[in-house]
Amino acid sequence: MAEHFPPAEPGIEGQTGRPVLVVLAARYRYLQADSTARLQSASAHIARELLDRGTGVSGCVVLSTCNRFEIYCEIAGASDLPTACSEVLRTISQCSGLPLPDLRALFEYHSGPAVAEHLFAVGCGLASLVVGERHIIGQVRRALAEAQASGTATGCLSRLFQSASRTAKDVGARTRISTAGRSVASVALDLAVSRLGPAELSDLSVVLIGSGSYAACVMELLGRGQGTAVGVYSPSGRAEAFAATRAARALTSEELQGAISGADIVIGCSGTGTRIGTSMMASRQSVSGRLIVLDLAPNRDFDPEVADLRGVELLTLETVRQAAPPADAEELQLAWSMVRQAARRFDEQESVRAVDNAIVALRNHLNDVLDREVERVKRQNGDGVPAEETASALRRVVRQLLHGPTVRARELAAAGREDEYTAALEALFGISVEVPGRAGLLRECV
Repeated sequence: MAEHFPPAEPGIEGQTGRPVLVVLAARYRYLQADSTARLQSASAHIARELLDRGTGVSGCVVLSTCNRFEIYCEIAGASDLPTACSEVLRTISQCSGLPLPDLRALFEYHSGPAVAEHLFAVGCGLASLVVGERHIIGQVRRALAEAQASGTATGCLSRLFQSASRTAKDVGARTRISTAGRSVASVALDLAVSRLGPAELSDLSVVLIGSGSYAACVMELLGRGQGTAVGVYSPSGRAEAFAATRAARALTSEELQGAISGADIVIGCSGTGTRIGTSMMASRQSVSGRLIVLDLAPNRDFDPEVADLRGVELLTLETVRQAAPPADAEELQLAWSMVRQAARRFDEQESVRAVDNAIVALRNHLNDVLDREVERVKRQNGDGVPAEETASALRRVVRQLLHGPTVRARELAAAGREDEYTAALEALFGISVEVPGRAGLLRECV
């Protein structure tokens, strides 16, 4: 695995005492037909499995959507990075049933400061098919909430995802990349309606294939076109429950072909790997009028051959991408600048947080020395010596001695050099500083 997961990225190497963040992100264009569904079905178990197996991963948040599968992990230190990443892939393989060699080719990898920039860009919609889409930040928030509820999110991962939400809010307030509220589903529906000539969505008949979170987003948009007739079919058998809370009619497998023959738009967003082929669409050949098929699943819900049927037009995610309004170059540049600044700020704050333990260690060490000295003075001179005044004077000396090293420690932390400070404490005073999360935050070496 060394060729896939290098020991550390620049700026991390040697920082073995500080926890390291890493994200493994699936490149969906390499997924086979049923891989998306298998990853999504395993997503609820992967984080807990990683922590329970003692893989070196101390925290985990899984971001799993119809178009995205990413695992964010906190690892004890950079020296454990290659082993931990290998264990993450091994766990994904065991939970999903996907072959390990396929997963090694499927996932790309970021660690250290690059993790924050990656997640912040994702949360702002900069990595989405439709740039600036808003749905993704809600999915980022849900991923953190689920990890916190299951006890797999560490403090650092929680701060990372909360910072992603704040960054998305700031980018949304200061730029116009998301002012139109565009999403893959909204662009796709507008495109489908436009291909059907002068028509309103409320006048059309729609068949929706899928019952997951993506289908719910599509259904929300369809619901805005009051009067739109929607039939829902679920390959997983959940159509009845899905349709019951929405203005839709559940379709059985026996009813699906007939519903398609009378539909204006058929939308596939199940991602189950179940392909609908030409035989299911054949009855459409005897019906006048045009049928628009929207295939919004990354691994395709429809066989590409349906595009060859008379009167049927197949629109895919690539079609939607080409039809999406381009983002303004200046606005996009500003958004990326804000993301990078926010990522640097997050990394600096985490560095300062890490060095705070060293500052506390130094303060405790000097106060222990002071207390011993005060007790010695009391034993030698009895009650006749104003011990409180002596102690007060000595504490003032300690505060003055601590001021310069404290300021310097925070400067080094902001520059990513906090290990130099903790190493100096151990070399000069024999003080050992433990990283957050390990038993016993501070102790004095003897």
